[in-house]
Amino acid sequence: MAELGRYNTLTVIDELPQGIYLDDNEEGRLLLPRRQIPEGTQKGDSLKVFVYLDSDDRPIATLQRPRVQLHQAAALEVKEVNRTGAFLDWGLAKDLFVPFGEMNQRMEEGKTYIVYVYLDNTNRLIATAKLNRFIKDEAKATWPGAADPFEQGDKVNLLIAQRTDLGYKAVVNNEYWGLIHESQIRTAIRVGQRMDGYVRRVREDDHRLDISLEPLGHVRIDPVADKIMKKLKEGNGSLGLNDKSPADLIELHFGVSKRAFKMAIGKLYKERQIVIEDNGIRLATTEEKVRSDLKPAPRTDTKKPEASEHKAKDTKKSDVDKSNTEKPKSKKTVYKNPKAPGGKTLSLKK
Repeated sequence: MAELGRYNTLTVIDELPQGIYLDDNEEGRLLLPRRQIPEGTQKGDSLKVFVYLDSDDRPIATLQRPRVQLHQAAALEVKEVNRTGAFLDWGLAKDLFVPFGEMNQRMEEGKTYIVYVYLDNTNRLIATAKLNRFIKDEAKATWPGAADPFEQGDKVNLLIAQRTDLGYKAVVNNEYWGLIHESQIRTAIRVGQRMDGYVRRVREDDHRLDISLEPLGHVRIDPVADKIMKKLKEGNGSLGLNDKSPADLIELHFGVSKRAFKMAIGKLYKERQIVIEDNGIRLATTEEKVRSDLKPAPRTDTKKPEASEHKAKDTKKSDVDKSNTEKPKSKKTVYKNPKAPGGKTLSLKK
């Protein structure tokens, strides 16, 4: 059975004036309208189609690409509002319905809202603006012994959903809430924007996600280095930025922190792809690359062993002389015996 709100690969089983029919197994067959049939399609061919409900709530196939699928969040524009609810443009012939009961506030035509797509109790595809019913705060294992869904550094898909005092709230992989702190934002972002991000931290106390827009550690260096090399080649081999340039100027040109920029040019310098100068950086010449490939001569000790031995002996001798000077001979007091014949004297130590 084909799944509503998802892509399905189905087989062509029949062709009629209104279009071709695809095998839907237990449910019978699905119509793909004639105007969407790819040229050269024949019976037995397999087609990847999106399945949703037409205006009569019957399953139908399409080759059009919707802006959102089942169990996903997206920023969609309101095309119409009537007495039953709002209708959103999601890229298909039939608009996506949002009942009034699924709105946080009354939606207005022409405005864009963040919504989540799900199946209601009548098996209809509808959207809701009440994301907290489906997006989880805690990114942790659903049962004991299972692995947590994220680790630090994991690459994730983001939908920027809301501006807050701390930064931006984002829907992570259509399933969890994450926070991008203001200090982690190096480039302009807006609500409704889709982008890649990285798990900066999974908080130990509440299992909530802190998100970074830059890769963590050395993983982030290669993309920045690639940008620098591209900028150098486009700028005739030179760039007026180096490791001493102001941080805001680096963010303006590359959208990264100064630390990431310094790590990137350090990597390129070690690889001898660039030369760092006082006023910026430039591409290394072929001669500089070849010369840098030569290994430096091994460091040798230029002092002769004999000299070292003499020095050691001199050191010992000086130590002895020093010890001799530091320990003077004890003085003697001589007493003369007046009664002794011949003027002999008696020497006594004091």
